[in-house]
Amino acid sequence: MSQPPSITEIEQYGVERIPDADRTARPLDLFRLAFGGANTFATCVLGAFPILFGLSFWQGLSATLLGLVVGSLILAPLAVFGPVNGTNNAVSSSAHLGVHGRVVGSFLSLLTAIAFFSISVWSSGDALVGGAHRLVGLPESGFSYGLAYALFAGLVLAVCVYGFRFMLLVNKVAVVAASVLFVLGAFAFAGDFDPSYPGVFASTADPAFWPSFIGAALIVLSNPISFGAFLGDWSRYIPAATPRTRVMGAAFLAQLATILPFFFGLATASIIATKAAEYVDPAAPNYVGGLLAVSPGWYFLPVCLIALIGGMSTGTTALYGTGLDFSSVFPRFTRVQATVLIGVLSIGFIFLGRFALNLTQSISTFATLIITCTAPWMVIMMLGYVTRRGWYDPEALQVFNRRQRGGRYWFTHGWNWRGMTAWLLAAVVAILFVNIPGQFVGPLGGLAGGVDISLPLGLAIAAVLYLALLASFPEPRGVYGPAGPRLVRASDAEIPAITGLLAEPLAAERV
Repeated sequence: MSQPPSITEIEQYGVERIPDADRTARPLDLFRLAFGGANTFATCVLGAFPILFGLSFWQGLSATLLGLVVGSLILAPLAVFGPVNGTNNAVSSSAHLGVHGRVVGSFLSLLTAIAFFSISVWSSGDALVGGAHRLVGLPESGFSYGLAYALFAGLVLAVCVYGFRFMLLVNKVAVVAASVLFVLGAFAFAGDFDPSYPGVFASTADPAFWPSFIGAALIVLSNPISFGAFLGDWSRYIPAATPRTRVMGAAFLAQLATILPFFFGLATASIIATKAAEYVDPAAPNYVGGLLAVSPGWYFLPVCLIALIGGMSTGTTALYGTGLDFSSVFPRFTRVQATVLIGVLSIGFIFLGRFALNLTQSISTFATLIITCTAPWMVIMMLGYVTRRGWYDPEALQVFNRRQRGGRYWFTHGWNWRGMTAWLLAAVVAILFVNIPGQFVGPLGGLAGGVDISLPLGLAIAAVLYLALLASFPEPRGVYGPAGPRLVRASDAEIPAITGLLAEPLAAERV
């Protein structure tokens, strides 16, 4: 096994299979990246939602734990595709959606990354300027916010250009530093925190209680789900021989560890609701402003540091995946070129949304809808892995990237209509049942008494329909490998040979 490259050496690999000699990462590295990417202000904001929904502190904590555990269990299996195939999850999805159908995963991760990169820059930039205003009197002007966004986004883009190793270093520092600063917050707010904060519901018998409780749990659950398309971006550097339980365990524990920022957001939101209630008005919530309003003066600097360190973690993990996926859909771009292009476009979107169109709330809704569509895709990936017994053909997975035809995953002109049908129907039905009060309510969103059942409904439909289609319309025996299928039947249809020349060099050969 070769020595890992220097962190200042720009990563050359795109979505082609990482050579075994260069796969030197460990499950601990996956833990650092996944935890570091969520150990941020953006997660604290999500942690404040139970209070915004009117729950008491203990009710909010219960909803948070429920959403976090369930979301982590759903996410963990998505970590195994990277070590198995040495590529990202979108490319691995070729095995279940087809050579062309894998673009679904690419565009889902692309849109998710842009949304969360924008949220990261906005929330961290606002906290940085607000903290600096309280600390040194920095004017809270459009110029100050614009400068903070530009500097912050530029730093994130630079780290992503250098690639995986540099990003890993940033997250090694961020995991420890941000955690220490959050723990320090326990001392800052110890005198004001009251775990008996009652919320607005007199009892669980209140008709609005369960919709609020389930809604809060689903918002927390959406945070782990948002990592589904990206885990392969990082786990592809883990050796294939690494036990699957260790890889899944790293992803699972990384999300459980985010109870730290979630708890910070929940606890401080209960303080804000008591001492500065105007900042948690559901019509116009301002968690960052409320946090600064109730913080002691000596904690302003830690707030700025959390904004800088945590935002760097979320921004890099999101934008890195964006560039990688864009280069997989358009192989003429190297990973570096794709990262720079998408980074520049995302920065432009951030400024447009913040200063021209006021899209902060809309991008939050946009991110929620993307996650609603991503969850069924994750189910199809997991069930596909089970039915294939974890066996994949690395060469057939790269047919799209090499602009070839045929192979085990060609199915019907490059599309596996079984997986595509299950995903599309599940995603459409889930969107119809979305219920985000004040932001987006689908045509069927009110049928469950105000409860947002979109995510669990999408998961269930995808699972049942995909297995039913596999059983009714068997896939070719050749896609299952030597051990054959599990749970489903196989047909004797022939596998077309891979044809066509490699249209252009792989990303690793183009610098």
